Amino acid sequence: MNIGIVCYPTFGGSGVLATELGKALADKGHGVHFITYQQPVRLTGFSANVFFHEVRVPTYPLFDFPPYETALASTMVDVVKNNHVDLLHVHYAIPHASAAYMAQQILKTEGIQTPFITTLHGTDITLVGKDKTYAPVVTFSINQSDAITAVSDNLRQETLTHFAIEKDISVIHNFVDIHRFNKKPIDAFKKAISPNNEKIILHASNFRKVKRIADVIYTFNKIRTEIPSKLLLVGDGPERPMAEELCRELGICDDARFVGKQQDMEEIYAIADLFLLPSEYESFGLSALEAMAAGAPVIATNTGGLPEILTDGKDGFMSSVGDVEHMSRNAKRLLSNPILHAQFKKAAREKAESFDMSRIVPRYEELYEQVVKK
Repeated sequence: MNIGIVCYPTFGGSGVLATELGKALADKGHGVHFITYQQPVRLTGFSANVFFHEVRVPTYPLFDFPPYETALASTMVDVVKNNHVDLLHVHYAIPHASAAYMAQQILKTEGIQTPFITTLHGTDITLVGKDKTYAPVVTFSINQSDAITAVSDNLRQETLTHFAIEKDISVIHNFVDIHRFNKKPIDAFKKAISPNNEKIILHASNFRKVKRIADVIYTFNKIRTEIPSKLLLVGDGPERPMAEELCRELGICDDARFVGKQQDMEEIYAIADLFLLPSEYESFGLSALEAMAAGAPVIATNTGGLPEILTDGKDGFMSSVGDVEHMSRNAKRLLSNPILHAQFKKAAREKAESFDMSRIVPRYEELYEQVVKK
């Protein structure tokens, strides 16, 4: 089957999942055509079954904002016509679902029937999509999709609560490649971060407000008062200047390292003793799942889809949003007890196995077959 995948090419969860799905499908013999404005960050290496089509958006003095959605729809049409694409799978509703609908209608005028599937990932529903500026188009384009999926039960319910959706939404959870993330830590790398064998606390995100980066730093500051530890912050975004300033105010710059966006996350997760994710909301929490696959217990908030990944008190601990005291107390409990920590590490890996790509990717293949047969 030839599949067109439309996504954001960034480090965010929707782009990462879409790219990993495309690579997995290509490994199984499908032709995968990525359609976006630049090569996805996780699209590394060479595969004979993977193709990348760049969306080019001409700029003209008339346009204050280049019409990306129109250029995207036109590129979809071109890719479908010239590569015999069987279906389009768009990740993140805005603007991909509406662009896919436009492309579908254009192709129909030429006698080409191309179904499209929309996968909802989170903020396209819980934040951006709720804005009155976008809501009517989001609702319409989701309803026009030939199939709809959501990455968690929580996100499915959020969508049905806030939008007048007339079709069924299938839940297909995010997945992880267990073998990729089950790596032994590189000693030299770990030594560079914690030269005196301090515990390594990890956070990885896009540094938006919803991630509550300040809570990461406050929690770590409480941990370090009792347990020698280092904080490793991976990623970048609008909250990074605030986070760096907060570290300076607390006097912890020597123990907190900002390393920016990183490609080889499996090497980073491998050295982590604990993963912190105190978000305001997570539709799923793909970074938490990757950390668990690497054997890192997770301290997270009891929000969104995170309870679908974590079992509180077994492979991690969950707290109310903003409860820094509770998060730090649980973290210290884990890090100060080697036996308990080892039990949580084992449980985290075992839980991640239930989300392995070998279990999840076939569900997308089944959905593709159903949609194409219609």
